[in-house]
Amino acid sequence: MATYSQQDRKRFRAIGHQLRPIVTVGGKGLTDQLMNELDRALSDHELIKIKIVGDRAERSEMIASILELTGATCIQSVGGMFLILRSAATPKPHLSNLIRHG
Repeated sequence: MATYSQQDRKRFRAIGHQLRPIVTVGGKGLTDQLMNELDRALSDHELIKIKIVGDRAERSEMIASILELTGATCIQSVGGMFLILRSAATPKPHLSNLIRHG
């Protein structure tokens, strides 16, 4: 998990404000299909917004598991919305939210 400066986090939050949740984690929890989709989305877009449905304790457990399994960093969390980032070694310019919106 990478650490980012306050200035970088502020820029990421500004980009994330425009994004819609790409994945919603619901009652089924963290299934293999959901984790595959999260991994694909992080590889393609780098910075994504996800929505987790449930009470605060469930959301905390799920986001911790997601971050651990994907190697991503949580940039911002507001209620059930989470903005997470995993930088790609070779970003795809036409898909990367950091390049397209940055």
